[in-house]
Amino acid sequence: MEVDNLISGLNPVQREAVLNSQGPLLILAGAGSGKTRVIVHKIAYLITAQGVDPQQIMAVTFTNKAAQEMRERVREMIGPVAQSMWISTFHSSCARILRHHGELLGFSSKFSIYSDREQTALLKEVIRKLNLAPTMFPVNYLSSVIEDAKNRGISPEEYALEVHQAPNPKLRIVAEVYKLYQQGLKDNDALDFGDLLFQTVALFNQYSEILESYRERFNYILVDEYQDTNEVQYRLIGMLADPRRNLCVVGDDDQSIYSWRGAQIKNILDFESDYPDAKVVRLEENYRSTATILAAA
Repeated sequence: MEVDNLISGLNPVQREAVLNSQGPLLILAGAGSGKTRVIVHKIAYLITAQGVDPQQIMAVTFTNKAAQEMRERVREMIGPVAQSMWISTFHSSCARILRHHGELLGFSSKFSIYSDREQTALLKEVIRKLNLAPTMFPVNYLSSVIEDAKNRGISPEEYALEVHQAPNPKLRIVAEVYKLYQQGLKDNDALDFGDLLFQTVALFNQYSEILESYRERFNYILVDEYQDTNEVQYRLIGMLADPRRNLCVVGDDDQSIYSWRGAQIKNILDFESDYPDAKVVRLEENYRSTATILAAA
């Protein structure tokens, strides 16, 4: 496919985003600005015009629906070669990595991913074991604290140190709950949703040769909805992007709809300080709103 065909129908700013293929790139894009289209065209450009092996491209987003849409649209543009690309959610990507290397962290390649119901049952078991009053330590509260710790990349041991001198003694008991909860997961060869990212970062921290193998594999990394990344996702992307730094992130610096999962809008606001040589492109034309206005006319 010729470059002209790849960028036909794109406005000048979208074309700039697609054709900028080396080094860190921040694409600021609100809803309706054609950001998914830009990501898809950028992937197609890397493969067909730059000769990049599809297996060397990793594209991550937040929902299965978004990942599926991206896969289908890339396939429509470049055909079945897109099948070998790694386009998935953060959690699916990490689950895939852990299935290959989880035994190094003490769980099998066939580990279970606990549902909310299974997590609740395990937390209730821990509450009984510690003889805690469920009214003082409700499951929803404990689950929220543990999830927040994992989103921040904080292990049970680190959390215990964090709250060791906290004025609220309740937090020190929560630290014990977190510790026993993690032990319960391990005993059952299970991970929860937050563990998928947390344990992948732990794996890369402990086994540099495994991190290096994924760095070698993924020469180009694209992240959609970057404003919604939390601390552990931010660390994961930073680890994988070094040292090539062919990192393209797309996001809206005005919104953060995933704050309930510990999203840090600062990740997108600090991108230029994290990568001083970053190119910044802002997609300001809103096609979705224009279509809505025309439809209402």
